[in-house]
Amino acid sequence: MHPDGIDYVVRRSERARRVRVNVSAHAGVEVVLPARAPERAAAAAVSELRPWIERRLREAAAIREQIAARGSRLPYLDGSLELLAQPGRTRAHRRGEQLLVPAGDPREAIERFYRRAARAEIAPRLDRATALVGSRYTGLDIRSQRTRWASCSPSGRMSFNWRLLLAPERILEYVVWHEVCHLDVLDHSPAFWRLLRGRWPSYREDREWLRRNGATLAL
Repeated sequence: MHPDGIDYVVRRSERARRVRVNVSAHAGVEVVLPARAPERAAAAAVSELRPWIERRLREAAAIREQIAARGSRLPYLDGSLELLAQPGRTRAHRRGEQLLVPAGDPREAIERFYRRAARAEIAPRLDRATALVGSRYTGLDIRSQRTRWASCSPSGRMSFNWRLLLAPERILEYVVWHEVCHLDVLDHSPAFWRLLRGRWPSYREDREWLRRNGATLAL
Protein backbone atom coordinates (compact mmCIF):
# COMPACT_ATOMS: atom_id res chain seq x y z
CA MET A 1 0.00 0.00 0.00
CA HIS A 2 1.39 3.39 -1.01
CA PRO A 3 1.22 6.17 1.58
CA ASP A 4 -1.26 7.94 -0.71
CA GLY A 5 -3.63 4.98 -0.40
CA ILE A 6 -3.11 3.35 -3.80
CA ASP A 7 -2.48 -0.41 -3.86
CA TYR A 8 0.03 -1.56 -6.44
CA VAL A 9 2.33 -4.45 -7.25
CA VAL A 10 5.89 -4.18 -8.47
CA ARG A 11 7.30 -6.25 -11.31
CA ARG A 12 10.93 -6.09 -12.35
CA SER A 13 11.85 -6.49 -15.99
CA GLU A 14 15.24 -7.05 -17.58
CA ARG A 15 13.94 -5.42 -20.75
CA ALA A 16 12.49 -2.29 -19.12
CA ARG A 17 14.55 0.85 -19.66
CA ARG A 18 12.39 3.14 -17.53
CA VAL A 19 9.75 2.95 -14.81
CA ARG A 20 6.31 2.21 -16.24
CA VAL A 21 2.90 2.21 -14.54
CA ASN A 22 0.06 0.06 -15.90
CA VAL A 23 -3.55 0.24 -14.74
CA SER A 24 -5.86 -2.64 -15.67
CA ALA A 25 -9.53 -3.16 -14.93
CA HIS A 26 -8.73 -6.74 -14.00
CA ALA A 27 -5.20 -6.65 -12.54
CA GLY A 28 -5.15 -3.26 -10.77
CA VAL A 29 -2.04 -1.08 -10.64
CA GLU A 30 1.31 -2.53 -11.67
CA VAL A 31 4.64 -0.71 -11.56
CA VAL A 32 7.28 -2.12 -13.90
CA LEU A 33 10.82 -1.39 -12.74
CA PRO A 34 14.07 -1.86 -14.65
CA ALA A 35 16.13 -4.62 -13.06
CA ARG A 36 18.53 -2.25 -11.28
CA ALA A 37 16.09 0.49 -10.32
CA PRO A 38 15.71 1.11 -6.56
CA GLU A 39 12.45 0.03 -4.95
CA ARG A 40 11.65 3.62 -4.00
CA ALA A 41 11.31 4.43 -7.73
CA ALA A 42 7.98 2.61 -7.71
CA ALA A 43 6.56 4.75 -4.90
CA ALA A 44 7.85 7.90 -6.58
CA ALA A 45 6.19 6.97 -9.87
CA VAL A 46 2.86 6.22 -8.20
CA SER A 47 2.99 9.52 -6.29
CA GLU A 48 3.83 11.50 -9.43
CA LEU A 49 1.11 9.84 -11.51
CA ARG A 50 -1.54 9.74 -8.80
CA PRO A 51 -4.21 11.87 -10.61
CA TRP A 52 -3.86 9.77 -13.77
CA ILE A 53 -3.90 6.50 -11.79
CA GLU A 54 -6.99 7.52 -9.84
CA ARG A 55 -8.78 8.44 -13.08
CA ARG A 56 -7.88 5.09 -14.61
CA LEU A 57 -9.01 3.27 -11.45
CA ARG A 58 -12.40 4.98 -11.68
CA GLU A 59 -12.65 3.88 -15.30
CA ALA A 60 -11.64 0.35 -14.25
CA ALA A 61 -14.38 0.25 -11.61
CA ALA A 62 -16.95 1.26 -14.24
CA ILE A 63 -15.71 -1.52 -16.53
CA ARG A 64 -16.05 -4.11 -13.75
CA GLU A 65 -19.57 -2.88 -13.04
CA GLN A 66 -20.45 -3.20 -16.71
CA ILE A 67 -19.14 -6.79 -16.80
CA ALA A 68 -20.97 -7.67 -13.57
CA ALA A 69 -24.22 -6.26 -14.99
CA ARG A 70 -24.33 -9.12 -17.51
CA GLY A 71 -25.55 -11.41 -14.76
CA SER A 72 -25.82 -14.97 -16.03
CA ARG A 73 -25.43 -14.05 -19.71
CA LEU A 74 -22.34 -13.59 -21.87
CA PRO A 75 -22.15 -11.64 -25.14
CA TYR A 76 -21.61 -13.66 -28.29
CA LEU A 77 -21.28 -11.39 -31.33
CA ASP A 78 -24.70 -9.76 -31.82
CA GLY A 79 -26.42 -12.09 -29.37
CA SER A 80 -25.81 -13.55 -25.95
CA LEU A 81 -25.61 -16.93 -24.24
CA GLU A 82 -27.26 -17.81 -20.94
CA LEU A 83 -24.89 -19.66 -18.61
CA LEU A 84 -26.33 -22.82 -17.10
CA ALA A 85 -24.14 -24.56 -14.50
CA GLN A 86 -24.25 -28.35 -14.38
CA PRO A 87 -22.51 -30.29 -11.57
CA GLY A 88 -20.06 -32.85 -12.88
CA ARG A 89 -19.60 -31.12 -16.23
CA THR A 90 -15.98 -30.36 -17.21
CA ARG A 91 -16.46 -28.87 -20.70
CA ALA A 92 -18.58 -25.93 -21.82
CA HIS A 93 -21.11 -26.85 -24.48
CA ARG A 94 -23.52 -24.66 -26.41
CA ARG A 95 -27.17 -25.74 -26.60
CA GLY A 96 -29.09 -23.20 -28.62
CA GLU A 97 -28.89 -19.91 -26.73
CA GLN A 98 -27.60 -21.60 -23.59
CA LEU A 99 -24.01 -22.37 -22.62
CA LEU A 100 -23.78 -25.40 -20.37
CA VAL A 101 -20.80 -24.89 -18.04
CA PRO A 102 -19.16 -26.63 -15.06
CA ALA A 103 -20.41 -25.73 -11.60
CA GLY A 104 -18.08 -23.61 -9.47
CA ASP A 105 -15.69 -21.37 -11.39
CA PRO A 106 -16.32 -22.11 -15.08
CA ARG A 107 -14.07 -19.44 -16.61
CA GLU A 108 -11.41 -21.80 -17.94
CA ALA A 109 -14.03 -23.98 -19.60
CA ILE A 110 -15.80 -20.91 -21.00
CA GLU A 111 -12.55 -19.58 -22.44
CA ARG A 112 -11.85 -22.92 -24.11
CA PHE A 113 -15.35 -22.82 -25.65
CA TYR A 114 -14.81 -19.29 -26.97
CA ARG A 115 -11.43 -20.25 -28.39
CA ARG A 116 -13.02 -23.12 -30.33
CA ALA A 117 -15.89 -20.92 -31.43
CA ALA A 118 -13.50 -18.14 -32.51
CA ARG A 119 -11.80 -20.43 -35.01
CA ALA A 120 -15.18 -21.50 -36.39
CA GLU A 121 -16.37 -17.87 -36.69
CA ILE A 122 -13.17 -16.28 -37.98
CA ALA A 123 -11.93 -18.83 -40.53
CA PRO A 124 -14.88 -18.46 -42.94
CA ARG A 125 -14.77 -14.68 -42.63
CA LEU A 126 -11.08 -14.69 -43.49
CA ASP A 127 -11.68 -17.03 -46.40
CA ARG A 128 -14.47 -14.84 -47.75
CA ALA A 129 -12.53 -11.57 -47.38
CA THR A 130 -9.33 -12.88 -48.96
CA ALA A 131 -11.29 -14.43 -51.83
CA LEU A 132 -12.99 -11.09 -52.51
CA VAL A 133 -9.67 -9.23 -52.85
CA GLY A 134 -7.65 -12.05 -54.39
CA SER A 135 -5.15 -12.51 -51.54
CA ARG A 136 -4.37 -15.49 -49.34
CA TYR A 137 -3.21 -16.17 -45.79
CA THR A 138 -1.04 -19.06 -44.67
CA GLY A 139 -2.56 -20.05 -41.34
CA LEU A 140 -4.82 -19.05 -38.45
CA ASP A 141 -4.03 -19.01 -34.73
CA ILE A 142 -6.47 -18.19 -31.91
CA ARG A 143 -4.77 -16.60 -28.93
CA SER A 144 -5.34 -14.53 -25.80
CA GLN A 145 -3.06 -11.58 -26.45
CA ARG A 146 -2.86 -8.94 -23.72
CA THR A 147 -2.40 -5.92 -25.97
CA ARG A 148 -3.48 -6.96 -29.48
CA TRP A 149 -6.75 -7.96 -31.07
CA ALA A 150 -5.08 -9.55 -34.06
CA SER A 151 -1.89 -9.63 -36.07
CA CYS A 152 -0.59 -10.67 -39.48
CA SER A 153 2.95 -12.00 -39.86
CA PRO A 154 5.15 -11.21 -42.88
CA SER A 155 4.50 -14.77 -44.06
CA GLY A 156 0.73 -14.21 -43.98
CA ARG A 157 -0.08 -16.15 -40.82
CA MET A 158 -3.03 -14.65 -38.95
CA SER A 159 -3.54 -14.49 -35.20
CA PHE A 160 -6.83 -13.39 -33.59
CA ASN A 161 -7.88 -12.80 -29.99
CA TRP A 162 -10.81 -15.02 -28.97
CA ARG A 163 -12.27 -12.13 -26.96
CA LEU A 164 -13.45 -10.57 -30.23
CA LEU A 165 -16.45 -12.91 -29.97
CA LEU A 166 -17.58 -10.83 -26.98
CA ALA A 167 -17.88 -7.81 -29.31
CA PRO A 168 -20.59 -6.97 -31.84
CA GLU A 169 -20.24 -8.82 -35.14
CA ARG A 170 -19.29 -5.70 -37.08
CA ILE A 171 -16.24 -5.28 -34.82
CA LEU A 172 -15.05 -8.80 -35.60
CA GLU A 173 -15.59 -8.12 -39.31
CA TYR A 174 -13.62 -4.88 -39.03
CA VAL A 175 -10.65 -6.63 -37.39
CA VAL A 176 -10.74 -9.35 -40.07
CA TRP A 177 -10.58 -6.73 -42.81
CA HIS A 178 -7.86 -4.83 -40.97
CA GLU A 179 -5.66 -7.92 -41.00
CA VAL A 180 -6.56 -8.83 -44.60
CA CYS A 181 -5.32 -5.38 -45.62
CA HIS A 182 -2.02 -6.19 -43.91
CA LEU A 183 -1.51 -8.97 -46.44
CA ASP A 184 -0.98 -6.15 -48.96
CA VAL A 185 0.54 -3.46 -46.71
CA LEU A 186 2.19 -4.83 -43.59
CA ASP A 187 2.68 -1.51 -41.76
CA HIS A 188 0.29 1.27 -40.72
CA SER A 189 1.43 3.74 -43.35
CA PRO A 190 -0.99 6.14 -45.09
CA ALA A 191 -1.22 3.58 -47.89
CA PHE A 192 -2.56 1.01 -45.43
CA TRP A 193 -5.29 3.30 -44.09
CA ARG A 194 -6.33 4.26 -47.63
CA LEU A 195 -6.64 0.57 -48.51
CA LEU A 196 -8.63 -0.18 -45.35
CA ARG A 197 -10.94 2.79 -45.94
CA GLY A 198 -11.72 1.48 -49.40
CA ARG A 199 -12.50 -2.01 -48.13
CA TRP A 200 -14.12 -1.16 -44.77
CA PRO A 201 -15.34 2.47 -44.85
CA SER A 202 -16.52 2.53 -41.21
CA TYR A 203 -13.11 1.53 -39.84
CA ARG A 204 -12.69 4.74 -37.83
CA GLU A 205 -15.93 4.21 -35.89
CA ASP A 206 -15.18 0.54 -35.27
CA ARG A 207 -11.61 1.25 -34.21
CA GLU A 208 -12.92 3.84 -31.76
CA TRP A 209 -15.47 1.36 -30.40
CA LEU A 210 -12.64 -1.07 -29.65
CA ARG A 211 -10.58 1.65 -28.01
CA ARG A 212 -13.47 2.63 -25.73
CA ASN A 213 -14.92 -0.80 -25.00
CA GLY A 214 -12.06 -3.25 -25.45
CA ALA A 215 -11.48 -3.64 -21.72
CA THR A 216 -15.06 -4.91 -21.28
CA LEU A 217 -14.38 -7.86 -23.60
CA ALA A 218 -13.51 -10.18 -20.74
CA LEU A 219 -15.14 -12.96 -18.75
